Amino acid sequence: MSEQQPQSLPVSRQRLDKWLFFARLLKSRSLAQKAIEAGHISVNDTRIKQPAHAIKAGDTIVVSLDRRDLIVRVLLPGNRRGPYEEARLLYEDLTPAPVSREERTAFEQATRERGSGRPTKKERREVDRLISGPDWRED
Repeated sequence: MSEQQPQSLPVSRQRLDKWLFFARLLKSRSLAQKAIEAGHISVNDTRIKQPAHAIKAGDTIVVSLDRRDLIVRVLLPGNRRGPYEEARLLYEDLTPAPVSREERTAFEQATRERGSGRPTKKERREVDRLISGPDWRED
């Protein structure tokens, strides 16, 4: 009598850093580890500091990136880092749609984020006025 061993069953839990890498939410596993250790990732409204934290299907993950926050629900564990179409099957995107330009206030539309692009002509003139103004160090 030969006993049949079960085929390798899909893993029900997976390391958070591996899953973020497999789901293509972060470019590399080491970047995923650094983001987790820096506190930029939370699972089920709990900030996680260990890359080895186990996640399972149904968990909600919030990834805080530079310009936006991604909110995803885990659907499946990953087996490999495949193409985008394959990675997209691992999660459900719950991120709210960005606020349209018309819904932003006039102030929000007029200001740009610091460091985004070249300064405008007006901003360059203000910098020139500060530089060429009276020398404050002589007092």
